This record gives sequence, C-alpha cells and structure tokens, in this order.
Amino acid sequence: MGSVSSARWWLALFALAAAGCGPVPGPAAGARSVSVAAAADLRFAFEEILDEFRRSHQGVHVLVTYGSSGNFFSQLLNQAPFDLYLSADAEYTRRLAQAGVALPDSEFVYGIGRIVLWTPAGSPVEVEGLGINALTQPSVRRVAIANPRHAPYGRAAAAAMKSFGVWEAVEPRLVFGENVAQTLQFVQSGNAEIGVVALALAVAPPLAGLGRYWEIPTDSHPRLEQAGVVLRWARDRDAAMALRAFLISPEGRRTLARYGFLQPGD
Repeated sequence: MGSVSSARWWLALFALAAAGCGPVPGPAAGARSVSVAAAADLRFAFEEILDEFRRSHQGVHVLVTYGSSGNFFSQLLNQAPFDLYLSADAEYTRRLAQAGVALPDSEFVYGIGRIVLWTPAGSPVEVEGLGINALTQPSVRRVAIANPRHAPYGRAAAAAMKSFGVWEAVEPRLVFGENVAQTLQFVQSGNAEIGVVALALAVAPPLAGLGRYWEIPTDSHPRLEQAGVVLRWARDRDAAMALRAFLISPEGRRTLARYGFLQPGD
C-alpha cells in the first residue's frame, strides 16, 4: 500500500477511534433505514457485509456508529435512538433482553472474537517469536489496550496477561484506548510500542501490511462471544430484522470468517 493510501486509512481509523465514526447523512424522507450501534472491532468486516447487503436491499439505508460496546449499552438503557446493536460482548445483549428493551427473540450471536499482540511493521520488537513476553521487553515502555471498564476486548487483554503471569509487570505500562480501534491507533502513532487489539482489525486489507502480530490463545481469556439484538423501539423492524438475517446468513458468516471471527460451534 502506498504512503498516501496508508495515511488515508489511518486518518479514517483515527476518526473512528476518537469520535466513534458517527453516522453518515440520513436517508431521503420516506426511505427505509436502519441505525446501527456496532462494536469498533467490526469496522472493516461490517462495512464489507453492508456492501453486500445494499446490493440485495437497495431500498434500505443503513447508518452505522462504531464505538465501545459498554458505552453503547449504557446509552441503550436510556433508549438511545438505534435500531440494531452489535456488541463485542454477548452479556450486554442478554442484559438488554432482560431489561425488556430488546425485541423478543431478536438476540443472536454473530461471531467469536480473537485478540492479538500488534506492533507496527518496522518495530524492533519481535512479537511473532516472543509471544506474550514481547510485553515485558525493556524497549516496550507503553502497552495499549482498550479500557477494560467498558470495552470487552480490554477485559480479554487483561485476563490473558493475568493468565500468562505477566500482568504485574505490564500493568504500570498500560495506556487505555476508548475502544479497540483507538488502541490500535495508539500503537501505530507511536504512543505505545505494542497493543492488544482485535484480530479482525489486524487482518483487515487496508491495515494488514502495516503491522505484525501474534495471536493470543483463546483459552487464556474468557470467550469473546459477540452478539446483536434488535431494539424494541426500532422504527422499521422488518428492515432491522433483514439486516440481522443477512449478517448471520452463509454469505455474512463467510465474510466474518475472513476477518478472523469464529462461529459458536468452532
């Protein structure tokens, strides 16, 4: 990828991390639409799925805001105006269903997330060979993770470090991103030497050549079961349910698999 193209993608990722990638301009009056609150790790995979969805549902306008699953959860408890919620933690969708703010029987699991240690392509840290021990190298002064207070990928990162016995050594070096996209941006911009990010971002075509990574074993942290739900106040339930169905269709699942998401049976 050329330097101009790389810069363009990283500016887009920075905007996503800093501002949650707000919705695009709305549809024309009378058009069908679905407003989606989506976990930041879905940024590239979901956009590809939406390209496919729009070809077969040309009358439906989809507006997406990407950000922290925990922050969205709090907003939805206060009836934030989204129609479909795609969380990086199935616990949030279960709690919304229990609170009665989800459309009955609309909850669904769309994938299992994976985490990696990620460092820029030119970094001297040999993350592929060192594995988790890359976090404790003297040259690593700052380690970026998503904020565990509201970001599922941050909680998984902390749990993996504790499982490997490196938490106490790494904790003083931690810097926290608002979401997993901002975490990746911290590392790419030089504000951290290494970060724990979503595999789905690390392998995205616009980013794949910009860094190197080591996948953290899935048995070292709680399973990152990612789920969605249609909200009770969805303005166009049929359109929201159509997007839900497409996401978990064979076509949608194939796209998710290309971005490293596992399926519930895997």
